[in-house]
Amino acid sequence: QVQLVESGGGLVQPGGSLRLSCAASGSIVTISTMGWDRQAPGKQRELVATISRGGSTNYADSVKGRFTISNTKNTVYLQMNSLEPEDTAVYYCYVRTWSTEYWGQGTQVTVSS
Repeated sequence: QVQLVESGGGLVQPGGSLRLSCAASGSIVTISTMGWDRQAPGKQRELVATISRGGSTNYADSVKGRFTISNTKNTVYLQMNSLEPEDTAVYYCYVRTWSTEYWGQGTQVTVSS
């Protein structure tokens, strides 16, 4: 059974930074993409960032220039700088293979004074 364990969320003031980590354990043969989604109260779940097996990245327009996604073989990271109140949400990491997708349990990020 594959498990994704998220860490790094918390409370931060506007303009601050957080680094989220998502560590995968268990048997994963081939990873196609890793990424992060988020969902704020009353809003739809949205893509934040993805990174492919080849290293190409994709970001939501709202976070371009502020967030950076990176990964090792078993862990995906999201460096979040210049955080804004609008970034407040539960952040979910995921790992996708050719046939299956796995999701973390979510970690709360709150940006507030």
